[in-house]
Amino acid sequence: MLAAAKLKNIVTLLQGGGVVALPTETVYALAGDARNLSVIKRIFELKKRPLHQPLSVLLPQNYDILAWTDQVNSIARRLIDYFWPGPLTLVFRKNKSVLSELVGGRETIGLRVPDHSIAQAILRALACGLAAPSANLYTQCSPTNVDHVRQVFSEQIDTIIDGGPCAVGIASTIVDVTKSIPRILRLGAILKKDLQCVVDSEFVEDYSTTMITGITLPEKK
Repeated sequence: MLAAAKLKNIVTLLQGGGVVALPTETVYALAGDARNLSVIKRIFELKKRPLHQPLSVLLPQNYDILAWTDQVNSIARRLIDYFWPGPLTLVFRKNKSVLSELVGGRETIGLRVPDHSIAQAILRALACGLAAPSANLYTQCSPTNVDHVRQVFSEQIDTIIDGGPCAVGIASTIVDVTKSIPRILRLGAILKKDLQCVVDSEFVEDYSTTMITGITLPEKK
C-alpha cells in the first residue's frame, strides 16, 4: 500500500498532466489522465504507438461508468457485477464527452476496474479514469514486474511505482458488449467458460481485429 504522502505526490503528478507507471494485477500500466489531450498524445509517443489504436481506461471501483458510456446492457451489468474489480476489459459504445484521440477515432471504448490495492488507491484519490495501456513499447511484451518498466521508461516518465510482481501476470480478457451477443476479442486471465458461468448467452470468439482498447492482436489469416 502507498504511504499517504507518496499517494498525494502521485495524484498531484497525474492532476498536473504527468504520466506514471503503476502496477495492476495483470501487467504494469503506463497511466495518465484520460481526459487530458496532451497526456494522451504523450502516452502514444512514449509507447511509439500508432495513433489509430485506442487506449483503454482504468476506473476506480464503484465509479459511474456512464461518464464514459451511455449504454450498459444487462449482459454488461452482470459481467461488471461478477468480475469487477478484476482482469476483464469491457468494450462499450463511448459517449460524446470521450476524446476521439483516446479511442483512435473509434466509437467504442475499453473500460476496466483493476483489482490492485495501489492502482485502486490512486484511482479513488483521483476520482477519474486513467488512460492505461501496458507499460511497454509498441509490439513488445507487456511488463509484469517493475524492472521491465525501468529498462524502458526510467528516464522518460514522471515516476514508476513499484508494486512487486503482478499477481495474475496475464493480460485481461476483452469482451465487446456493444451488441446483443457479446464478442470475446481476447482471452486472458478469464476464460470463456468463466464468462458463460455468469452470463446465459452465446459468446462469439472474434480475434480478427487488431485495434481495440490499446491491445495489439494478431491479424486474421
